[in-house]
Amino acid sequence: MEVKNSYTPCLRTGDDIKTVMFDVILALTPAILISILVYGLSSFLIILICILSAVLTETIFSKIFFNEISSIKNLSAIVTGILLAFILAPYTPIYVAAFGAAMAIIFGKLIFGGIGKNRLNPAVVGREFMTVFFPLIMSSPAIWSGNSLNISELKIFSFIIDNNLTNYLDKLLINPTGSIGEVSILALIAGGTYLLIKNRISWHIPVALFCTVFLVSSFVKEAEISMGGLMLVGIFMATDTPTSPTYSFGKFYYGMMMGLTMAIFWKFGIQSETLSYSIIVLNIFSKKINKVFRPVVSGYKLNLIKKIFSFLKISILIFLFDLLWILLHKFDIIPYIVFIYILVTTVKLISSKNIK
Repeated sequence: MEVKNSYTPCLRTGDDIKTVMFDVILALTPAILISILVYGLSSFLIILICILSAVLTETIFSKIFFNEISSIKNLSAIVTGILLAFILAPYTPIYVAAFGAAMAIIFGKLIFGGIGKNRLNPAVVGREFMTVFFPLIMSSPAIWSGNSLNISELKIFSFIIDNNLTNYLDKLLINPTGSIGEVSILALIAGGTYLLIKNRISWHIPVALFCTVFLVSSFVKEAEISMGGLMLVGIFMATDTPTSPTYSFGKFYYGMMMGLTMAIFWKFGIQSETLSYSIIVLNIFSKKINKVFRPVVSGYKLNLIKKIFSFLKISILIFLFDLLWILLHKFDIIPYIVFIYILVTTVKLISSKNIK
């Protein structure tokens, strides 16, 4: 009898993690260059230190935890370092940035077993650790307006013809009013377009998030939208593969609920931490969302009533968790949640079979 090879009906690709991470780095490069053009040495040092700290931490702790250092070759630590730097103020002290990058790698990725196994976005984890362990520095106005800008505006479109549209386009090109990664909306859009063309991300999460935020901002007067921050989150952070759903409908729902979560946080007076908190909340529910929107297996009938019930259940749970998170924030309990997180994840790693 002739035996033929058979394969499960899975998607296969010749691209490895390193190739994907390299494409993400390329997509982030325009925003990196413009941020350095605007903030100069300060931006360059923060990005450099975050990358070096992330790479060094991954090398050391991969050896300690897993007795290997090959994971450093996949470039994911570099991406984590860049994304963390992008959500920091332009004059954040170097040692605080280095601490955040190290915590992003240890408690955002390695503590779960390495790349692809993390439940939370590493860069956001690193920033929250910085907020908890350096509260005075992270809340200081000085880190947002340290030195004079190298360049505050760039007239390219309005140089050709000066009107409201071209002035607006110039603002999209350079508008230094937020974090390092928010300087150029057009650079972020260009990077996102590249990732879409290369099929590194799908359109579902960004489009759902942007549409939801723009819609609810009409009804929530407290909304303080940072266009650059929203683009950075929607294109580069909410689409993080390990922490976001797999299926198209799940992705769209994920982006929509992230936008609604932002609106709820705005309504209850949370401003500076809105984007980070929203990512964390939806990261926590990502696997459950994936389960709810999982396609029906071939040969089985769709149980519509069960699907609707599951949809309503997960939606109510997310909204209730939003309210819980608001209470934790209002009563300054978030730092204690971080301490518990450190304890629980450390114990879980030690007791797991991942450590060699």
